[in-house]
Amino acid sequence: MGEHHSEVCMSQTPGTFTRRNFLRTAGASAIVFTVVPRHVIAASGITSPNEKINIAGIGVGGMGAGDIGAVAPGNNIVALCDVDSRHAADTFKKFPDAKQFRDFRKLFDAMEKSIDAVVVATPDHFHAVAAMAAIKRGKHVYCEKPLAHSVHEVRALMKAAQEHKIVSQLGNQGHSYDSIRDFCEWVWAGAIGQVHTIHAGCAAVNSGIDQLPELKKQYPVPPTLDWDQWLGPAQNRPYCPAYLPGSWRGWVPFGNGTVGDWTCHVVDPVFWALDLGAPTSIQAQVKNYDFKTQGDAYPKGEIITYEFPAKGKRGPITMHWYSGTERIPRPADLDPDDKPVATGAVVLGDKGTIMYGSHGAGGVRLIPQAKMDAFQRPPKTIPRAKEHHQNWLEAIRTGTKAGSDFSYGGPLTELAMLGVIAIKLAGTKLEWDAVNARFTNSAEANQFVNPPYRAGWEL
Repeated sequence: MGEHHSEVCMSQTPGTFTRRNFLRTAGASAIVFTVVPRHVIAASGITSPNEKINIAGIGVGGMGAGDIGAVAPGNNIVALCDVDSRHAADTFKKFPDAKQFRDFRKLFDAMEKSIDAVVVATPDHFHAVAAMAAIKRGKHVYCEKPLAHSVHEVRALMKAAQEHKIVSQLGNQGHSYDSIRDFCEWVWAGAIGQVHTIHAGCAAVNSGIDQLPELKKQYPVPPTLDWDQWLGPAQNRPYCPAYLPGSWRGWVPFGNGTVGDWTCHVVDPVFWALDLGAPTSIQAQVKNYDFKTQGDAYPKGEIITYEFPAKGKRGPITMHWYSGTERIPRPADLDPDDKPVATGAVVLGDKGTIMYGSHGAGGVRLIPQAKMDAFQRPPKTIPRAKEHHQNWLEAIRTGTKAGSDFSYGGPLTELAMLGVIAIKLAGTKLEWDAVNARFTNSAEANQFVNPPYRAGWEL
């Protein structure tokens, strides 16, 4: 079940997490605390600073394996759940003392009182049901991005996390990088003046179009896979190896295409720096794609235009998103011998341009190079964060908010979910009423805001 991530970050993206980096960071920030027994602090929801956190993983192959490995040092991995024993085999082997499950509901039935926190790294369609089950039991949640598979799920998780007072974190790890803080500080200092246009995107192609004929064939379910559990809230359909592992991102019932896979990474810096909030309109342009006949799969590329209203001291902003075969246009002020960004963003202001890479505004710089060379960097006013998983664990221990908790990561994810709806209705400019979570000009689009669940899998 684990989320398989084939993302290739730009070579200039900093902040690569390794065990060596973690140990160095952890050692530098070690603090001695008084031991407080778990039962004394249970009611407060705060874990003692020197007490090991009991963590369960739901979806522990692929990206989930990396997440569990990142939170394991100094804590207890007490339970692991995955519907594909072959895909999860390495993680099961690495943590032999953790109890193994195929059904996350049975995990909670058996071990609810033994778990403090849960890492959710399943395919996208499963995020909300697993995360909600944990939240309703008062468990802290780290959930891979995108947070959910629909606007309704995003908002339901945000509400539940607040009501149950759990510590949440979206898995957009670049949010904890120094470079995203640099970008915010530069924008706030007026480095490029008033921002009016953003060109953002990712060159990855997450599309099942070429494999649509495979869906008409019959395949036996592998003995290591529980197909019914893998489907979860998605509607019943026969097993097909074209769906998994890893390739589910290109299929509408399970993933969210490239816009869903990468918005939470690439748009994060401008979302923070410009306080983008919700758009008032979304419109997609798609070539060689017909949702009515190819709707099981995402297209190989699309351009999605978001319009954001003026807010505070900034004016209105237009953001163009480019997926796969549609590429970010080369900025006019880029040096002739410099390469344009394929995964990242170009941010245009009335006094200049900033370009950055994929995660956390990696490689952020003013262009052309002469402007970067002459740039006087402003003071570092935003506190720098620990590695993303450690930021979440620290928030659990201190009873504070993580950097990309669901109140922030939810609205960021919602941009991607709106983009997915726009793809399904390509060519139509959809007017979005964020307060009421509905489109004001399309009943058809509103059907996708809260799509139906398979019976028994409702939130």
